[in-house]
Amino acid sequence: MQHEVARPMTGILLRLLSGVLFTGMMVCIKAVSTVAPVGQTVFFRSAFALLPIVVFLALRGEFPRGLATRRPAGHLMRSGLGAAAMFASFAALAYLPVAEATLLAQLTPVLMALGGVLLLGERFSLCRGAALALALGGVGVLIVPGLEAGAAGGRLPGYVLGLLAALLSAAALLTVRRISRTETPGAIAFYFVLVTTLAGLATAPLGWASLTGTELGLLILSGLFGGSAHIAMTLALRYAEASRLAPFEYVALIWPVLADLLIFGVALSSGFLLALPLVLGGAVLAAFEGRSFKRPLRQ
Repeated sequence: MQHEVARPMTGILLRLLSGVLFTGMMVCIKAVSTVAPVGQTVFFRSAFALLPIVVFLALRGEFPRGLATRRPAGHLMRSGLGAAAMFASFAALAYLPVAEATLLAQLTPVLMALGGVLLLGERFSLCRGAALALALGGVGVLIVPGLEAGAAGGRLPGYVLGLLAALLSAAALLTVRRISRTETPGAIAFYFVLVTTLAGLATAPLGWASLTGTELGLLILSGLFGGSAHIAMTLALRYAEASRLAPFEYVALIWPVLADLLIFGVALSSGFLLALPLVLGGAVLAAFEGRSFKRPLRQ
């Protein structure tokens, strides 16, 4: 592990790559959000994410040997919370631009820090308090202008779903912290994707959409991008410490902004521009504050 941590530039490049791949996933999901139900989207994103994850684990000699578990209930709880977060975040994309949905996801480490205090008995530090204040301020300046402009009917459900997704993701990651003492990262990732695949499949009786070849291709790509983004992030955190990678959350948001401008033709709102430094500042403070965010996992 030590020789991996000593390669920060490799970790930074992998973090940047994960941001590009994650944005590619979001763009694919946003493109089909008016056609495919959320459950159908979750199924394809999860099922095809299994492919790169299984290949990665096999190359590392961790498949299937590394999938043995002593905490099946812990995996079920983590995966259930993560699946609920995925449903909420994908539903939010139907209402919000990619950049705003991605920004709300940055609340996860802040909420995780707060959850550590409330649920795990961790110390409430000044750094955590500042991170929470910045994040809440960012959410306020993102949402309030839209409400004052009469856009509540359009974006308010997206803001609520995005906040719910961040809260559920934080709860899922707190569960990861507990089970990671005995479970491997590969097993945690595999069982999460497996459960979300089954959760998405369970919605099929509710009615899935008939897709064109292009729409089907976009859903398949969302899974391949999502699984690959997870691998890139996992490797980045093995080569460089979380505190060194945290500032590159700013760079990662360039890609969703460009996607909104160049692909969907959505201009940046004033609320987003004001919220950006506040929310990311809170996320960076939370990541710097402790070592509990060394293994964040993307939905």
